[in-house]
This record gives sequence, C-alpha cells and structure tokens, in this order.
Amino acid sequence: MRPRTLFALLFVACSEEQTATDDAAVVDAAEVGSDSAAADGSPDAKDASTTETAPPPAPCRTRVTYGSAWIHGADHPARFDDVDGVVTWDGTCVDEGANSYATLSNGWKPYFGGHGGCVLALDQSGSCPSAPKANCTTRVTYGAAWIHGPGHAAQHDEVAGQVGWGGACANTGSQSTATLTNGWTPYFSGSNACSMSFRYEQCGGLYENAVVPTDCPDPGVLEDGPRYVMACTGGGFPLRTSTDLVNWKNAGEIFPAGKTPKWAVSHFWAPEIHKVGTRYVAYFSAKYGADGSLAVGAATATDALGPYTDLGKPLVHDPSPGVIDAHEFTAPDGKHYLLWKVDGNAVGAKTPIRIQPLADDGVTLTGSPTTILTNDQPWEGGLVEGPWMIAHGGSFFLFYSANGYASTAYAIGVARASSPLGPFTKASGPIVGSNAWWSGPGHGSVIVGPRGDDVHVYHAWVAGKVGAPPGRGVLVDRITWGSDGWPHMFSAPTARSQPLP
Repeated sequence: MRPRTLFALLFVACSEEQTATDDAAVVDAAEVGSDSAAADGSPDAKDASTTETAPPPAPCRTRVTYGSAWIHGADHPARFDDVDGVVTWDGTCVDEGANSYATLSNGWKPYFGGHGGCVLALDQSGSCPSAPKANCTTRVTYGAAWIHGPGHAAQHDEVAGQVGWGGACANTGSQSTATLTNGWTPYFSGSNACSMSFRYEQCGGLYENAVVPTDCPDPGVLEDGPRYVMACTGGGFPLRTSTDLVNWKNAGEIFPAGKTPKWAVSHFWAPEIHKVGTRYVAYFSAKYGADGSLAVGAATATDALGPYTDLGKPLVHDPSPGVIDAHEFTAPDGKHYLLWKVDGNAVGAKTPIRIQPLADDGVTLTGSPTTILTNDQPWEGGLVEGPWMIAHGGSFFLFYSANGYASTAYAIGVARASSPLGPFTKASGPIVGSNAWWSGPGHGSVIVGPRGDDVHVYHAWVAGKVGAPPGRGVLVDRITWGSDGWPHMFSAPTARSQPLP
C-alpha cells in the first residue's frame, strides 16, 4: 500500500510549483497614452487615444476532478485540482496491492482505493495550445483480465458522450461481466475480475449517488428556467433548488408552518410542482379530515417556491378506498392531464392508475377518468404507483413503481402507448431494481438534464438499511433510448463516479 505521507509531499510540492507559476503569470495591463493625441488634435490621434487594449487571453488551465475512490488527506477536502497548462492521462490504472494509481502527464500519481478504481475527469479552459474537444468523450480502459473481441487489439475504447459503470460484476461460469451505462457488457476471465478505469474529457466534472443522502422520498422535480425545483414527501413538503441536479440547496416548504391546508390532517405524501399556463400548481396527497380518506390536493402560486394558496378542498376525492400520487402531464398538443393511483392495496384490492383531462387552469378536471394501468405482473406484487408520463419519439411512456416501498422488491417499470389514454403495453420487467448498493429504487421524476439527456431522479434506501436511517435518499441516473424505442437504465442504480447529468 502506498504511504499517504508520500502523496501529501508530492501534492504540496506540486501546489507550491503551481502557486509560483501563477504569481509569475501576473501581468500589469498596459496603459494607453493620450498626451500626444491632445497635442496633435488630429482625428487619427483622437481615435488612438480612445482605443482600449484587448484583455489578454485567459491562461490555459486543466481542472482534474477525482472519482470518489480517490485517496486524499484531510488537508485537501476538495475533489479537484486546477492546474496550469494541459494535463492528460492515457487511462492506464496500475494495481498496487489494495489500491491503484494513475500517472498524469505532469507526473502526479493520484491513488484510488480498490482494483482498477481510477476515475478522472479532465476539463480544459482558457487559451490552450490545441483546442479542447468540443464535446464530452469517455475512454474506458479495461483491466488485464478483459477478454478482447475479434479485431480489437487495443486495451481501451473511446466513446462519444458519457459512459459509466454502476459497479456490479456478475459471474458466469469461469468468466465475469459488467454492464455499462450505454448497454455494453465487457467480459473478463475469472470470477469477480471486472476491472475498468474511466477518463472523461470536457464532461464538466463528476458526481456519484446519492445526490441528497438524507431522507427525501418521492422526489418531484420541475425544470424551472435555469434551475430545478424539487419537493419531497414529509412535513410541509420541503423544497430544494439546483442548477445541475447534483448540488441541492434548501429552499423552504410548499406549506410552511401554519400554512397547511385546513382540510388535510396528515399523510402528506408525493408532492409535485408543475407549471400549467402562467402559474405553478403543487399537487400532493393528504388525509381528508372530513372522512379520514386519502385524497389529492392542489395549490397554486406565481413562483415555483411559493407562497402557495390551497384550493380549500381536495381536487380528487374517492373515499373508498382513497387516492394518492398525483402527476400532471402536458401533452405535445398542449392538452393537460392528471394521473393518480387508487389506493386499493390498503384494502387488499388492485391499484389502478387513472388519468383524466385537466382544464388549462390545472385545477379543474374535465371529462371522465380512464384506467390506464394496474398491477398484473408477478414482480409488481400488491401495487403500482408513482406515475410519471413523458412523450418521446411519437409515443407516450408511463414510468411507475411497484411492490412494497419498504422492501428490496420495490422497483421501477415502464409502459408504452400511442396515446396518453392508452392502451399501454408494459416492458417485460422492471428497468431499475435493487443491487449491492441501493435497495427499493422508485417513485421519481423523468426530466431533461442540463446537458440535454433524459434523466431519472428517484429515491432508494441504502442497501441493508431498508426502513432505517438515513432513509430514502435521492439518486440521479441517465436514461438511454434503445433501437427498439424503449427506455433503458443500464447499470442503475449507480454507485460509482460519472459525469454530471
């Protein structure tokens, strides 16, 4: 194992050299003289006196962002270094006992815990000798046990865009295999032999799940201009904001203390905020005090963060057996719909998901409800819930969760139709389920991320801690669309570092 003291000395030496370089690079801006112009008085002289010197180009720098397995001391809490000039790495990760290391072009040797655990993002900025790549690229370098394909002599693959690995390694006979986020399945000789390093260039840094590591069930996320607004189950529905879906800040509640709707007495669940027309509507579930049933409510505001004004009564009320998990969908033709779940599992019955047209105000139901989904697959168990609908490629996709939320069987499914009203055809099984790191993934939002990717924001328990602290944290993973037209979430829920969504 490499002594950390040696790494610390190397880092200090590099930091001192970088500081000296920065100090030497400071240049005073040249002043433009105007005395001769004033004496001459000629038009050319006057023009020269008012000409401003263009600012010097920004110096070339590379931000090196380290994956979560990076070994660093307490004196370096940041997960990145900003370095003068261009820094590169060929993607090779060298195993050294329990750890592994990468050798960068400037001589640095960052160490990572585990075998083949090197993950680095290199992002250039400023005036560099050669123009940085215009788009994000990934180099996947495979470990020594990788089984090469025919005609593939290189030990790596270079891929456009972001490709990651959730961390799972499955054994099949005398071989093992991993599934990457783009659906690739590299094979390795031997059991538990999956080993890969990842180099990301011009991808904007790294993150890993969970992005909210504390209890935040049923995250409902709205894209609101340059920011995202997220509401979660509990209390007055806590709000958070983010510009990148990874770093979240607390932003109050939909219903601050003393502002809870008078008709609602408990069970404040599954909030979602949607912009309908020119205003924002918060849909939520709560227990109706008049008869004790679960009902769907709505409140409106002129800003996504409120203040919100409740309707004063439930929007959807069906006391036998109750309704929860409201979701608003605006179709490409501008028509609005409300979806919800009938809480049949509370009385040992099916749990149909229904849809009904909404008026343009977002709080007036029109027409009549249509049942578009019910629990009829073995993996779904006693319920389907948490609907979220999107339009893609001329079809409509209904993402949903199924089985008991407080179990490892809880998972995410998807169904497809040519109309929001169905009929819907389900995928053959869940597209996201429990793994070695996360249990019971489900009930989230499908939105467009800052880089234009379709992204799923959902909750999950830490594996082995279902029903225990820290509760259901928030995870973020990309959706990949297959040639068959169906959405996939290969390798999710992920646990390793990958580029920001």
